[in-house]
Amino acid sequence: MKHKILLLVLGVLFIAACRNQESNLDTDIAIPVSVEEIKPKAIEQFITTTGTVLSVKEVTLKSQISGYYYILKNPKTGRPFMLGDFVNKDQEIILFKDEEYENNIKIESQELNLDISKREFEKQQSLYEKGGVTLRELKNAEVDYINAQYAYENAKIQLAKMKIKVPFSGIIIDLPYYTEGTKVEANLSMVTLMNYQQLYLEVNLPEKNFDILKVNQTARITHYTLPEDTLSGKITQLSPAINEESRTFKAILLINNPGTIIRPGMFVKADIIVARKDSAVVIPKDIILSKQRGKTVFIVQRGAAMERVITTGLENPDEVEVIRGLKPNDRLIIDGFETLGNQTKVKIIK
Repeated sequence: MKHKILLLVLGVLFIAACRNQESNLDTDIAIPVSVEEIKPKAIEQFITTTGTVLSVKEVTLKSQISGYYYILKNPKTGRPFMLGDFVNKDQEIILFKDEEYENNIKIESQELNLDISKREFEKQQSLYEKGGVTLRELKNAEVDYINAQYAYENAKIQLAKMKIKVPFSGIIIDLPYYTEGTKVEANLSMVTLMNYQQLYLEVNLPEKNFDILKVNQTARITHYTLPEDTLSGKITQLSPAINEESRTFKAILLINNPGTIIRPGMFVKADIIVARKDSAVVIPKDIILSKQRGKTVFIVQRGAAMERVITTGLENPDEVEVIRGLKPNDRLIIDGFETLGNQTKVKIIK
């Protein structure tokens, strides 16, 4: 009986010793965490909006007269102009032939008459200086010369209507088909030209952003299919009024598109930069814990997690500036912080 009691007592003592050892082991367990040493860096605060970009320069040229249609050859390709071709300012791409119209202009006669009128005016000037003609005769010669100038310029304008000449450099985006040599009427669309090295974006922004948006603020422009190609833009116009129904106001952004990466009609994202600091304590936004005392994070000091209450400044969707509570070179816990308490023992694994 005594042996049984002794064995029972020894068993209880052994179990208690094991539990005590496990308890000691538990207190010695360090939570694995990943840390990042804080280094000052730049941060931007921006407002994100979306919209459809449009070309700054676009024009549809129409026939100004009726005539027989001929499309000219592109000297760069040796074939007739086609959709997608780049054309230079003042380049001629379509010709209308109409002998009757051209003869009625009488461009050669107008040019000859201009030359005769000029010579007569110069002659009358010379005679007037010598007293050979009256002032009235001189003025009549001047009027004839001026009228000849107008007549010649008008003839050139009428003659220019027989050709389609582009007003700026750009790309042909529409070129309606007409059978060559057939007669087309006046006021028909002949070609649409676009230059999209500059684009504009018109957006409606929430009323809450009215006071922080200014003309000339810069923006980053991206397209979801081209996330690595970022274009620069800036606000060029801001409406001073709020729409009563939508509670928004209008802004227009001008976008530089030198490589024509983004095309008119594409749906883009614009990050309008409203504030920036070049050197600040910046941390990931998703590691901040919200507690009764405020926003908190953990840093590592002497092998333990130390809780820090922070005050934040500029922020964007991914990062936030810390203006109080952290300093450069602090070892910030960025992974494994979820279950930590103040002074919890930690083990750095990264």
